Amino acid sequence: MINRTLVRTHVVRNLFAHYKDGEKTPLTAQKELIQSFSNSYFLYILLLDLVNELTHFAVNRIEQNRERAAATHTDYKPSLNFVNNRLARQLFENRDLRQQMEENKLSWEVAYDNIDLIFKELTNAPFYQEYLNITNPSYEDDKAVWRKIFTDIIAKTDELDNALEEIELAMPNQNVFLAADINVIISFVIKTIRHFRPESDKNEKLLEMFNSQDELDFAKKLLRCSIEQQEQCMQLINAKLQNWDPERVAYMDRIIMQVAIAELLNFPEIALQVTMNEYIEIAKEYSTESSPSFINGILDQIAIELRRQGKIIK
Repeated sequence: MINRTLVRTHVVRNLFAHYKDGEKTPLTAQKELIQSFSNSYFLYILLLDLVNELTHFAVNRIEQNRERAAATHTDYKPSLNFVNNRLARQLFENRDLRQQMEENKLSWEVAYDNIDLIFKELTNAPFYQEYLNITNPSYEDDKAVWRKIFTDIIAKTDELDNALEEIELAMPNQNVFLAADINVIISFVIKTIRHFRPESDKNEKLLEMFNSQDELDFAKKLLRCSIEQQEQCMQLINAKLQNWDPERVAYMDRIIMQVAIAELLNFPEIALQVTMNEYIEIAKEYSTESSPSFINGILDQIAIELRRQGKIIK
């Protein structure tokens, strides 16, 4: 699940925190990096389980309406499309999901009010009403409505951030921060939904935290090299800051360029343009509006010099 694009983002964020807290050691930085990957995976598991939570809210809504209808002797024939959704049932029964929720002590219970508000947003969505009105929805209809829920409701509601904050506060591990990478993790949830088939049973495998040991090894090495080669990276950066006061360069820009240079120097198998593009994208997300073009210009000059010196061959 955690690919190299996400690894680079985590390394930049963790290195930023590493230097902001002068008490930290490289070993502590590595432990916090690995914890940040766990946090992303916790979010993936929680979002998959949110399917179950919202389904429970729908079941409770129908039961409440039935009780009111019985008390007032009125006719009530609700659509059962959502509560009988086959994808939701598969996720509810999925062994991997249940095991991960239990082993990591994950739960939406403390965020009940926030889930209630998300469910209300869902019920007001036109696509939700259209789904309820389908006669005998297909399995593809069942999957499609959940993909729509994640892209149009969950990815856009402030209540998800509020819910995750409540869960973070309730977690025994105080280093759990769930709100980072929400849009990326939602894309993995949607990928998982697409993977399910009508015949998928309770043993259907979810995405693993890492596709291979190579990704984790890449993360550890990138962080270690970024820290160990800080002085070399800063010398290269400062030498290219013509007519710039180095102190005025955004701190995040320095971190992004430091990690990018460490990757250029230590991973000859990664194409130059891949490295350049990845860190420019990180700058767009985490630094100033002018940072991407500024970082691109500096890194381009540094890459030319490193090639001339024979320190990189790409």
